[in-house]
Amino acid sequence: MVARMAETQGETGGGAAAIVETDIPARLDRLPWSRFHTLVVVALGITWILDGLEVTLAGTVAGALKASPTLRFSNADVGLAGSAYLAGAVLGAVFFGWLTDRLGRKKLFFITLAVYLVATAATAFSWNLWSFALFRFFTGAGIGGEYAAINSTIQELVPARVRGWTDLVINGSFWIGAAGGALAAVVLLDPAVLAPDLGWRAAFLIGAVLALAIFFMRMWLPESPRWLITHGRPDEAEAIVAAIEKGLRARGHTIAAGPWPKVRLRTRRSTPLREVAHTLLHLHRPRTSVGLALMAAQAFFYNAIFFTYALVLVDFYGVPAAQVGWYILPFAAGNVLGPLLLGRLFDSVGRRPMIAFTYAASGLLLAGSGWLFAQGLLTAQTQTLAWMTIFFFASAAASSAYLTVSETFPLEVRALAIAFFYAVGTGIGGIAGPLVFGALIESGSRSRVFAGYLFGATLMLGAAAVVLRWGINAERRPLEEVARPLAAVD
Repeated sequence: MVARMAETQGETGGGAAAIVETDIPARLDRLPWSRFHTLVVVALGITWILDGLEVTLAGTVAGALKASPTLRFSNADVGLAGSAYLAGAVLGAVFFGWLTDRLGRKKLFFITLAVYLVATAATAFSWNLWSFALFRFFTGAGIGGEYAAINSTIQELVPARVRGWTDLVINGSFWIGAAGGALAAVVLLDPAVLAPDLGWRAAFLIGAVLALAIFFMRMWLPESPRWLITHGRPDEAEAIVAAIEKGLRARGHTIAAGPWPKVRLRTRRSTPLREVAHTLLHLHRPRTSVGLALMAAQAFFYNAIFFTYALVLVDFYGVPAAQVGWYILPFAAGNVLGPLLLGRLFDSVGRRPMIAFTYAASGLLLAGSGWLFAQGLLTAQTQTLAWMTIFFFASAAASSAYLTVSETFPLEVRALAIAFFYAVGTGIGGIAGPLVFGALIESGSRSRVFAGYLFGATLMLGAAAVVLRWGINAERRPLEEVARPLAAVD
């Protein structure tokens, strides 16, 4: 239950702030898995499917963009377009992440979806490099904003005992979208199905159609009760949790009786940016170092390789551009299976050992396969098998980076913290990656591409060392215990 205990002078300015004592976080964590949680996972987790679709389409249509009589992209142009998407994701994450903590999770996951829908539809009507890059920029902005709003919402609604596995599986669903994008590209890029300058345009319209359907799925989702409590709306939070509990009982679920641990929070309208900076750079500086290391390493590792994977297949192995999608499918399968099969271990064995293991395994395997590539010992098929093996571990590693930055910082700054780490990590590792690798592939030198792989492997090994030293054991612990809310009152 929620009780308004007292009125005190608000720290964030503007009159009195109420102190609320509530057991809502504990009640959310003790809920059995139900239809409600499945709806949360499907309606919100589909963001990663959309991102996977977008990234895969960008990679698999690279050859079509180069052959398009309208666009006639070079390899460098393909890399530039990939970087434009990531730059939009960076700025969108920061801007929409800031709004998410101020205006609420629910409002923002509708706004960001709308931005994505309009921009990806507009991409289909691009007429030159700069229009294509501009529309990809806004597509990325919508997806980047989704990451902040969605990660924070899922973390705050899913029970602590399965938070790790759920988060990894949801992030791994990126590759369901990747597989869908690959299959769509195989069909739509076939000249027998659509003209060369129409196939890639139709491919980008797929995301817009999916986004439209998602709008309706999200209408039944509530605002985060945890966010409502800290923003002075405890009665609304209580009504939402009570409705969830009532629905579970109506479907035959047994809900454990209380009493449950309570937290005392001082309500606030918003969290000043200076307090956000203090939290990240002073109060939780070691956690910030871990988050930056994990996000930057996985961003370079993934974006550098995947955004240019089609170019490697086409330029070094002679795979026809229209057939690239078939090589993405086993690659995507490895990425889905990694979080699905390893995810439980992040809740049982623990966060630190599993994060370090998956990062280190990814780096070592990339270095080994990169050497085989440089020596010309791989075919298109064995290269794909190598990628499938590497990214079985790398997918779990990358997903654990999002899990880490979304559960180890206080509630009041969670969305903006996710946005900050996504933005900085992607800015450091993601934007530069496609440009660098696009240029390396353009050179036609296997040894130069191998040097890029070695750099990515080194980043992953360094991140593994950082998490072993400063990582947080957050498995099966309530969010309020992992990171004490800034508004907590003793």
